[in-house]
Amino acid sequence: MQVYLDYAATTPLDPVVLKAMMPYLTTDFGNASSVHRLGREVRYAIEEARQRFAQLIGAEENEVVFTSGATEANNLVLKGVLKPGDHFITTLAEHEAILEPAKTLQKQGVEVTFLTPSSTGSVTPQQVQEALKHNTRLVSVMYVNNEVGTLSPIREIAALCHKNGVLYHSDAVQAALFRPQMEELGMDFCSFSAHKVYGPKGAGALYVRAGTDLHAQIEGGAQERKRRGGTEAIAQIIGLVTAFEQFFADAELHLNHLYSLKTQLIQTLVQHLEQRFVWNTPPEGAPTSPHILNISFPPIGEEAIDGEMLLLSMDMAGCMVSSGSACTSGAVEPSHVLNAMGVPDKTASATIRFSMGKHTSYNDIEVAVAALVRILNRISRKGRGFVSACP
Repeated sequence: MQVYLDYAATTPLDPVVLKAMMPYLTTDFGNASSVHRLGREVRYAIEEARQRFAQLIGAEENEVVFTSGATEANNLVLKGVLKPGDHFITTLAEHEAILEPAKTLQKQGVEVTFLTPSSTGSVTPQQVQEALKHNTRLVSVMYVNNEVGTLSPIREIAALCHKNGVLYHSDAVQAALFRPQMEELGMDFCSFSAHKVYGPKGAGALYVRAGTDLHAQIEGGAQERKRRGGTEAIAQIIGLVTAFEQFFADAELHLNHLYSLKTQLIQTLVQHLEQRFVWNTPPEGAPTSPHILNISFPPIGEEAIDGEMLLLSMDMAGCMVSSGSACTSGAVEPSHVLNAMGVPDKTASATIRFSMGKHTSYNDIEVAVAALVRILNRISRKGRGFVSACP
């Protein structure tokens, strides 16, 4: 039996989405910049898709830029807004698609403040307020943390930014369950990804508030209103928009299902592993997304549990989980997010992120926890410190 619990990394392509994409992979193959019939038909399809996506997120169609994914969208915001002498505020719990370009910009003369998150994985509006300077140009705080699932107070942070004349961006890749609305949230920029919502890989979008300056980083064409050059990937664009339409329509159903699954997962872990692990995702109190639960296993005595062996053993047992972000070259090493939250390296190195989706069943949870218990009993000195009645 195969149990997939890595939906935060990627989701399977929805058959409805594939069906919508197929004509643009076969017969409707024109270049949207061509003036003949095939080109015009593709141009119309792209602009109709842009309008549909804008309606989904509470935006105007001219505020939507189609990209190759959220990584490009994040890079486009940071590099298209910030210049030497500007001040940028972000957090140490962000995805590498924010942290890496921030470090590059720092070398080029942009002043960067990296805020330290609390033990729950988020920062407060007060921290942002205290970090603001006269030259602060942009703040970026993700909506839902991709490793621990914590929700950040983005409305409050956005309001604070606007009060001080500062632009606000959020990576909302893991937040589609909450159907983010741009005006309601006070966004200036917001990044989206298709493959997190049962759409194709290589497709994303960036919301850019009308009237906001954004300099293109990919040059060589006037596509996307001169904000992103390159021939439009029509099939990916149609796939992205169809996926978001499907996902938003069923979001309430997904939320209820996932909250129920997460409750079962928490209860099952506590029942069979007692207090032999630490919560990285707060099980109660701090607001979190229902699709992510992250736990770590402290050393037994002085000996740390081998995190790589833990993941590989779960895989061999037919249970696909991760230790955190899937964008760190496959390396199993202490997460920068957990480090920022204050989790010791020897504990953070033995981490499992369970992430669930619409195909996850209650039986999947039982099977995964049972496998985890068996593996821990085997790799931690034949079960010393891990006693369980799990079947």
